[in-house]
This record gives sequence, structure tokens and C-alpha cells, in this order.
Amino acid sequence: MKNRMLAVLLAGAAVVAAPAIAAEAPLLGIVSIAATEANNVRYIAGATAAAKEEGWTVSVIDAAGSADQANAAIQNFVGRGAGAVIDMVFPYSSIGAGLASAKAAGVPVVTWGGGIGGGVAATNGSGAPIAQPVIDKMVADLGGKGQILALTYRTGEVCRNREVLMDQVVAKAPGITVTKNEVRIPGYFEDGAQYANAWLARHPAGDGNLAIWGCWDDPAIGAIGSLRQQGRTDVKVYGVNGNAQALENVKNGHMTATAWEDSWKEGFQMVKLLKEIKAAGASWQPKAAEVPAVLVTRETIADFLKQHPEAIGK
Repeated sequence: MKNRMLAVLLAGAAVVAAPAIAAEAPLLGIVSIAATEANNVRYIAGATAAAKEEGWTVSVIDAAGSADQANAAIQNFVGRGAGAVIDMVFPYSSIGAGLASAKAAGVPVVTWGGGIGGGVAATNGSGAPIAQPVIDKMVADLGGKGQILALTYRTGEVCRNREVLMDQVVAKAPGITVTKNEVRIPGYFEDGAQYANAWLARHPAGDGNLAIWGCWDDPAIGAIGSLRQQGRTDVKVYGVNGNAQALENVKNGHMTATAWEDSWKEGFQMVKLLKEIKAAGASWQPKAAEVPAVLVTRETIADFLKQHPEAIGK
């Protein structure tokens, strides 16, 4: 009887202790620009895997493309006693209120593609380096002359920097004319299709070298829908990030090229870096911790998938 009673008491103690241990796990707040977008999903998955290893409790707030909501989310996490915050894509210049509240509370903020500044401790996933190989290939494929439909998004630092890079590269090829349309978040698939329809009407088959570029894959995938509906095979299509749907489109011949961004690894490594950031405290020096992109084309997709079978699955 005594042994049975002791077992009951110990079991009860374990039940009481479990929530206490969980409550001690530091909170890692993640503010996503679009938590259901494929690349965001992969990054969050990588960050969550590392957080589990490091003993963090993860909470994600989807800011749905709104800088105001992103600022409110960072302030919310600070108010909840978060040990660190990850800002996904929103440029540091647009989250000043959130950064100020985090700084006042001594909460480090790192960014995925948001750049370094305003007190940000570290960044990765920077837009321009990842887009460089795709933009270079697009201009080379056009032979220095033709028409490009550029599907942009200026609220996010990543797309803003990729657009600037594209402008710089295209400026060296005066024979190329660019038409720009900015897509929305949410709504990027639909906008990509709509803008492609209007642009294709002005550029019928046989109207020279034609290309569509998305500052990330999804708007370009929306445009592919329009191309397929119209039976247009004369337009090259380029994306950036290399999400699973884009890779399938490259494999099936609907997309010309994308740059695969290992966002899972970026999320994982950034969370691992938080231990160093917090240990260093005021002596920490902001830095970029980039993971290089891989150019994937119709010619290289088979070999790429042999080396990275997880790229389709994640």
C-alpha cells in the first residue's frame, strides 16, 4: 500500500513539474510576412527544428504582408517576455517601432532578408545574392535584347533588393525593355496571372525574345498558368527561391530557371546563432550569415534533385 501511494505521489509530482519545466523554456517569436508561402514555411520548419534542439518554445505570427502588423507582432513578443525575435523579410527600416521596443527590453532581433540596421543582430537570406545567378542567366538567354515582364514586391526587403539588382544588370543591356507590375501579399498567384495576361496581349508570339521574371517563384508560377492556358511556349520564365512547385515547373519544362534557396538551413542556422548573440550581449557585432543559392535549370534539374531530394518534399 505504501509503495502504491508513493507511486501516486511521484506521478502527481511529475505532472506538476512538467508544466513548470515547459514554462521555463525561453520564447522565440517569429514574425512572418506570409506564413503559408512555401519558402516561409521551409524557413520556419528549419528554425523550429533548431529551436527544439536549443530548448526554445516557438510562436509564429503571420503579419500577412503588413509592416504595421509586423511592428505590433514584435511588440507583442517583447511584452510576452520573448528571449529573441526573428523578422522574416520585412526591412529593418519598416519595423522601427518593433525594433525600438525590443532594444529597450534587451531582446535581440534577427532578420531573414530584412537586412542589418536599426539594431538588428544578424541577417541571412538576403535578396540580391540569391537572385544574382537567375538574373544573369535571364539576360544571357535573351542575348541582350528583348522584353521582360518583372513581377515585383516592394514591401519586402528581399524583393526590393532583387529588383534593384535586376535594374543594374539590365542597364548593361540597353536592348532589353522591362515592364514592371507589383503583386500583393496575399494575392501573388492571381496577380501574376493577371499581369501576365495583359502583358501577353501586348506581346504576341513572334514578338522577339520574351521573358517573365518573378522576384520570388510564386508570382512567376501564377504567370505560368496564363502561359499554359494560352498555349504560349515562346516565353521564358524565371523565379527565385526554388520552392517545390517551382522545381516541379522547371522539371516539367514550364519554368526556365530558379535559384534554390535552402531556407530550411537558413532558419536552422539562424536559431543556432542566437546562442552566440545572447552570450555576447552588448559586445556582439551584427553580421550576415548567408547560405549560397544554387542555380537550377532545365538542364541541371535531374542532377540537382539527386543531390537534394528533400527540395521537392520540404
